[in-house]
Amino acid sequence: MKVASNLELMKVGKCFALSIAASFVTVSAVVSAEPARKDIVDTTVESGSFTTLAAALGAVDLVEVLKGDGPFTVFAPTDEAFSKLPAGTVETLLRPENKQKLVDILTYHVIPGAVPAKEAVRLSNATTLNGQRVDIQFADARLKIDAASIIDSDILCSNGVIHVIDQVILPSSDDIPTAAGNAGVFTTLLAAAGAAGLVETLAGQSPLTIFAPTDAAFAKLPQGTVSSLLEPENKAKLASILKYHVVAGRVYSDGAVAAGKARTLEGGSVQVAIVDGVARVNDAKLISTDIDAVNGVIHVIDSVMLPPVKESVSISPRRMIELAIGQGAPLYNGGNVSQCTAVYMETVGNLLSGHSQQMSSTTRNVLQTALSNAQHTTNADHQAWTLRHALDHAFNSMAYVR
Repeated sequence: MKVASNLELMKVGKCFALSIAASFVTVSAVVSAEPARKDIVDTTVESGSFTTLAAALGAVDLVEVLKGDGPFTVFAPTDEAFSKLPAGTVETLLRPENKQKLVDILTYHVIPGAVPAKEAVRLSNATTLNGQRVDIQFADARLKIDAASIIDSDILCSNGVIHVIDQVILPSSDDIPTAAGNAGVFTTLLAAAGAAGLVETLAGQSPLTIFAPTDAAFAKLPQGTVSSLLEPENKAKLASILKYHVVAGRVYSDGAVAAGKARTLEGGSVQVAIVDGVARVNDAKLISTDIDAVNGVIHVIDSVMLPPVKESVSISPRRMIELAIGQGAPLYNGGNVSQCTAVYMETVGNLLSGHSQQMSSTTRNVLQTALSNAQHTTNADHQAWTLRHALDHAFNSMAYVR
């Protein structure tokens, strides 16, 4: 048996080392040859399944946005998805005069950040670059974005991720007054907005959030209150009440509850909280939330909210009562019972919201009980006297301070 010399062993070892080194070089070359990920736009273009989407992005100058750093998550409709739209829709949207509408639609398909499917299934909604929210639902082993289904997911790009959907999803194209009108339960609110000169504000481009009282909510007010507020001489008061229901910006319900309060266009703030399992804005119940409009969001409430007396108003509670009775009594004696009731109710509300610290707990309870009783009866005469007796009690129980 031949025993290899040390020199021969060294030669064998050197050859083995060279062989291993060559293998590493080969593997390294394969890894480095793997193509780098392309951005979202290049990925969709090279796919060949998104020619309509690519054309639409180019028509409204969104190509550079989606070639940016991001990251973005794009719900990408295929050419087949676009073909499901009514005939002529795509051609109409590509016209220059419809550029903003197309921008609104395309940005509704994009959310900021990279959201893979495994994270999306845990969401119920997401805010898009459009500003409006898409609904997300995982059911029957399928992830849905609004009414569209994701048919291919997690296409990774250098600046985000693409999920392929089988339908074009459409944001709301109605402004707040139009959306409210379509709902059919805000006729009084819209009439009041018209009388107060606020329709243009509610239809403007600046996003707004409105806590919208229904017709039933306005019907809770004392008889004649609405008709009185609609009189031209009460325009400023009506505008103040309506502005107390409007907040600047698009504030969804979860954000409103998290914030706890919101400053209104009237200048005062409303409190937003969940009390005994019920979401409320001040004392009004939120009965429906997050209704999207092109320029904001609508939350539906079951009561009309009255703004508090401004702290800068230097008038004592007792003097407020004197003025209310001085205004209300002649109205009652002249047969205008409902208008008298409206004066008394507003005064009681202002006392409770702006001067509660200047009253005893007994007086506050008397006023609160009277207000509640008046709101739960339609007999204007009974309302007027219930509130008047409460005001008399409050007047007599407070120190005489003007």
